[in-house]
Amino acid sequence: MPYQSQIRFLLNGRDVVLQDVKATQTLLDFLRIDRNLTGTKEGCAEGDCGACTVLVGRLHDGALRYETVNACIRFLASLNGCHIVTVEHLAGPEGRLHPVQQAMVEYHGSQCGFCTPGFVMSLYALWMGNPTPTAVQVETALQGNLCRCTGYEPIIKAALAVNSYGTPANDYLNKERATSTDRLVSIQQQGRIETGPEDDRAILPADLNDLAEVLSHNPKATIVAGATDVGLWVTKFLRPISPVVFINHLQQLKTIVRSDTDLTIGAGVTYSEAEPALRTAFPHLGEYWDRIAGWQVRNMGTIGGNIANGSPIGDTPPALISLRAEVTLQKVGGTRTVPLEEFFIDYGKQDREQGDFVASIRIPRPEPGQIDAAYKVSKRRDEDISSVAVGISVTVNDGKIADARIAYGGMAATPKRADRAEASLIGKPWSFATFEAAAAEVRNDFKSLSDWRASAEYRAAVAGNLLLRFFYEHDASTDQPARLAIA
Repeated sequence: MPYQSQIRFLLNGRDVVLQDVKATQTLLDFLRIDRNLTGTKEGCAEGDCGACTVLVGRLHDGALRYETVNACIRFLASLNGCHIVTVEHLAGPEGRLHPVQQAMVEYHGSQCGFCTPGFVMSLYALWMGNPTPTAVQVETALQGNLCRCTGYEPIIKAALAVNSYGTPANDYLNKERATSTDRLVSIQQQGRIETGPEDDRAILPADLNDLAEVLSHNPKATIVAGATDVGLWVTKFLRPISPVVFINHLQQLKTIVRSDTDLTIGAGVTYSEAEPALRTAFPHLGEYWDRIAGWQVRNMGTIGGNIANGSPIGDTPPALISLRAEVTLQKVGGTRTVPLEEFFIDYGKQDREQGDFVASIRIPRPEPGQIDAAYKVSKRRDEDISSVAVGISVTVNDGKIADARIAYGGMAATPKRADRAEASLIGKPWSFATFEAAAAEVRNDFKSLSDWRASAEYRAAVAGNLLLRFFYEHDASTDQPARLAIA
């Protein structure tokens, strides 16, 4: 297939056309080194601290939407057809402080100032989408930004006061939205793009069929959606990953299909994009979803990528396995569907044939009597890797447990169901004694891992206690079931 070799995007107010872009060149390095836009900082280089936060605008069904991303782990080649906005662009043509910046000054939201541009960009994105946020919404928007000297109270006060210094309607980026949209429409990808040297090659397929074709000829290629994991392979481990096949631009992987019986999510749908549909269909996932990384990572990372990566501590597999999710795999010649729990074979090994890629995830809607929950335990409450994660789905009919599905992450080499604990529940009455016995059986289901996140003994204890928490929170025999208070 004929292909192009140029990457095109908007950077603040300028058109950029680049030739021979390396697959592993990060947006952060391009901004700081190539364009001297040093307001975007490098802190952790792994998407945790938020000092590198920028906005990326992308067309969604013809509408331009801006989201915060971590420039340190976002690869430049993945930004074809996008609008990149850095902190330098906030001032607009007149050069005055932006309302978000002015509020940070007035409320003493900065001391050393290193983290401040990242905070400003996160608050800017929040303000454009929600000009009158609550304090909790501000805190959620700042989950991916760390501050070690000022603390968060003055920053939150600044966020709540931005409208005192200006309105989104008068914001330069909003005023230019129609023009920027037209400019992005004119540079959207029309065919396959291949760029970069042979040992650091980037491929952007034209569509889903082209993706299957590319993978059939490059079976060892690294597939990158959000780069929230693969980005660290490069920045932390200096791992060669060429050729890299970027898929975040493929709209066919970004579909969300709702029916009376199930919810089907394309593998390229990000955590942020999936959240509204998941909260509606599975309300118990709302609080759990807020525990997955920070806002920037949720804007980049995809559910399909979290599954395809096969990590034993991935956040989504335990919750989805408990809900009977299935994954559809595609390659040249067709598709096949497997239960999600069977997709994970061993550590680092999934049920993928040569050329396979994850295309979608189907989740059946709850049946009558089905009670669902998902919990995550980690060292930090926000933006941290799971020590233990669990998805629990129990069906209760006439006071007896008719079915139970309990899936854990962090307990074994793969996300795995607790077979003995499930068996001990089925057919038994809904009672504390029943769940106490199931919690004891969890120790027999797993030979728990020990690592720097948690000891085997800690994991075993937590895994059992989460079953007891599930009982207390859903016990219908009391008018006031227990509820863990979260500040």
